[in-house]
Amino acid sequence: MAATTLPPLSAATLAALPADVARPDYALDDVRIGIVHFGPGAFHRAHQAAYVDALLREHSAWGICAVALNSTGVRDALRPQDGLYTLATLDTQRSLRVIGAIRELLGARDEPAAVLARLAEPAVKLVTLTITEKGYCLAGEDLDTAHPDIAHDLAAPQTPRSAVGYLVAGLRERRARGIAPYTVLSCDNLAGNGLRLRRAVLQFAARVDPALAAWIEAEVAFPCSMVDSITPATDDALRDSVSAALGCRDAWPIQREAYTQWVVEDHFCNARPPLEQVGVTLSHDIAGYDRAKLRLLNGAHSTLAYLGSLMELETVSVAMAEPLLAGFVERLMREDIVPSLPPLAGFDPSTYVAAILARFRNPAIRHLLAQIAWDGSQKIPVRLLGTIAEALAAGRSIARLCVPVAGWLHFVARQARHGVAIVDPLADTLARTGAACTGTADDIAAWLALDGVFGTLAGDARFVTALTDAYVALAPATPQAVRRVLAAPPCA
Repeated sequence: MAATTLPPLSAATLAALPADVARPDYALDDVRIGIVHFGPGAFHRAHQAAYVDALLREHSAWGICAVALNSTGVRDALRPQDGLYTLATLDTQRSLRVIGAIRELLGARDEPAAVLARLAEPAVKLVTLTITEKGYCLAGEDLDTAHPDIAHDLAAPQTPRSAVGYLVAGLRERRARGIAPYTVLSCDNLAGNGLRLRRAVLQFAARVDPALAAWIEAEVAFPCSMVDSITPATDDALRDSVSAALGCRDAWPIQREAYTQWVVEDHFCNARPPLEQVGVTLSHDIAGYDRAKLRLLNGAHSTLAYLGSLMELETVSVAMAEPLLAGFVERLMREDIVPSLPPLAGFDPSTYVAAILARFRNPAIRHLLAQIAWDGSQKIPVRLLGTIAEALAAGRSIARLCVPVAGWLHFVARQARHGVAIVDPLADTLARTGAACTGTADDIAAWLALDGVFGTLAGDARFVTALTDAYVALAPATPQAVRRVLAAPPCA
């Protein structure tokens, strides 16, 4: 039966779903709203909402009101479905689960009064956000007061448009009514997300009402968090396959890999859901978890991207099917990167590495190496060069760590020679430098002169020697040359 002729997914059709489709194990009508979430995109619905959904059978006070700041597409798709949608988990075998955690959907642009009223509800004790870095309206580390939405909200704080404006308006109303403030929890993939959001909120509030800013500074918690799960975009193929499996039409299902991680700083100013009961890690060292993710997960991703691309491979899972490359990446993680990580309470590096390797091998996730390779000048310093600097300070070998860095240089040079666009803030400089390369040691000085990439490492003779050795060894950057290096990396 065509999906368009099927009845819509809704509370009324839940009971008729096939037995192998998981569904809410709680009464939807019993759920009360305790969380307001800004930005109900695919990641939130695949990640935080799925965690909350697992809580609701025992803790029904934590339903979600999902607020779309701009586009109302999700609201309009899910309202007729009673807020229900399907989460498809992509693994060796796909599984389907209907999520019921979102009990209300609002659009901030056309329903502002309803959003503000919900923020002022005493039952709302937590406000979460996944609005991407752009949604915080920052200029560097500070609030961008010239941003059109921020400028509007400063001039008319009673009718906000931005997330920051809504947060402050809601807190202002709670303070006026003598209601305890809500905790504000950023769930965006942004280092120090809670600290950056707190700074923006305080700067905004100080311009509107200094007394309110002082109250927020003293009373409101902005915990940091770290989130992780690959969430491919929804397409018509997913809609059709999910609707066929359900026997009813889901207008906006979502999909993600089986692996998911959520680490939250245990710092709340109001009651909090017992997230630890559903697999969330509560910690006082989010920076430590961020560092582990950046170096182990992202560092390994970049290694696969550059070396795999030079081997003419296309995706992460295909790259991991190459034994030499997979073995090199595992040794890099376990022997070179893990020693750079300080001890972290509740964190087992070996288990984390094993989980990353399993994720990389997941054939259901088609993660393009070419996409991971974008923006290397921004990624290489934080994903690999920091580890290299610490290894040098500790007297450890950096030979293997320099191979993916040299791989990036050869990747850029190859793109430049072939006239392929380089996606990077330094694209023009990289293209000029790469086009002039000969694949010999003579190239290294020009690469090390790149502004803002190598920093003080450019003047460290040990690094220059190790990088040069790796670069020369990888030449002429053919699949055969890369395999030769993976089998026997340069020594340093």
